Amino acid sequence: MSSVRRARTLSLTQGSLLKNMFMFSLPLMLSNVLQVLFNMSDVAVVGRFGTPDALGAVGSTTTYVALFTGLLIGLGTGINSIVAQRIGAGDDDGVSRASHTAFLVSIAFGAVVSVAAIALARPVLTAMGTKSEFMDGALLYVYIYFSGSVATSVYNCGNGVFSADGDTKKPLIFLAVAGVTNVVLNLFFVIVCKMSVAGVATASSVSQWLSAVLIVIALFRSDRSYKLRRGCFKADKLIAKRILLLGVPAGVQNAVFQAANLFIQSGINSFDKTVVEGNTAAVNADTLVFEIMAAFYTAGTSFIGQNYGAGKRDRILRCYFVSVGYAFVFGLVFGFLLLFFGNAFLSLFTGDPLVIEAGIKRLQVMCLSYAISAFMDGTISAARGLNKTLVPTIIVMLGSCVFRIFWVYVIFPLGGTTTLLYLLYPVSWTITAVAEIVYFVFAYRGAMKILRSGNDVSNCEKLAN
Repeated sequence: MSSVRRARTLSLTQGSLLKNMFMFSLPLMLSNVLQVLFNMSDVAVVGRFGTPDALGAVGSTTTYVALFTGLLIGLGTGINSIVAQRIGAGDDDGVSRASHTAFLVSIAFGAVVSVAAIALARPVLTAMGTKSEFMDGALLYVYIYFSGSVATSVYNCGNGVFSADGDTKKPLIFLAVAGVTNVVLNLFFVIVCKMSVAGVATASSVSQWLSAVLIVIALFRSDRSYKLRRGCFKADKLIAKRILLLGVPAGVQNAVFQAANLFIQSGINSFDKTVVEGNTAAVNADTLVFEIMAAFYTAGTSFIGQNYGAGKRDRILRCYFVSVGYAFVFGLVFGFLLLFFGNAFLSLFTGDPLVIEAGIKRLQVMCLSYAISAFMDGTISAARGLNKTLVPTIIVMLGSCVFRIFWVYVIFPLGGTTTLLYLLYPVSWTITAVAEIVYFVFAYRGAMKILRSGNDVSNCEKLAN
């Protein structure tokens, strides 16, 4: 079945890496940007047309929501890596077992995340120092939003499967349909129904379920080896274990970033309401640029995974350099664009000049720093393609969590300014990137030994970090 209409998907193991990786990443980039824009519509609509405290309420949940959705995205990354390796090795049966197992695992994992996110909302938001006038709205947003966690998990599973085969267009189309629905429902619920925070949360949940339904239908209708079949839904314990071994650390890594940001948010909450809302608006710039760059990280994992599975040693290192190079350039370009058009960008979310001024202070630090993160995130993604996630996650915990906590409670109080608080991002990215690169060199050498020995890279023993 692996030869059926193969030309419809982009080759990850042959041809020009510069061209193929860009063509692979472009739909992903558009998909990520659309997702960010649709999420931004929640903030923009509620900020413009919602109740007076609605913007602060939704903004107070940004880091918390990202913490748990990061777990779901990480699971999809693990699925992507495993399916890509099996496709590269030409193992159609392994691909089929992986796709069916991944689907079942994603449903269960999404349910667990939903329960945890809802149960922990009040104590975590309270610990973050969420202002009392924002608390009720923030909790309402979280409760409704995470009713769609299973849908988000299933969509990321399907996205990981299709991307592993070089098909990044289908997830883009499905996300676009769901995103447009989200925007329309945002406007309807908030402006017409006067639902404010509840309106944008409901719109998000409905769109999540729509994207999940569309991608599941596509998996059932596919003619590839990962096609879902009703009689094949039986979890392979070994594959499920491998998905969790790769996906959970990747998800924890995403969550660690957000956990560290909880402490940063507590620092932001120590300032007045204007600074909190200005930071909320400016964070949308971070999300936009990071998601553009993330397309190349996904490409790095997929390309390296397939070439590793196919035993093509000469392409693996080149995949790494190309993916990191693309991410660096795009981070630099969009960083400068936001620097010059910051006022116009922030005005999309608020008309208050004081809030815009507060947001500009964050952009002045962040816009020149995005490119630095390419070396950290690109290297981590490359390690995933080689089945390595545990050690990179530990490094991230030390460099981007422990260090950031140290900065918030030791360095930040020395000056007490928002600029000093925001500087912890580029500093922590630099430290973590250096450590991740050192580890990747070690992982790459180990992977080359496995390939030279002729062993199957899917061997579970080779997954140990």
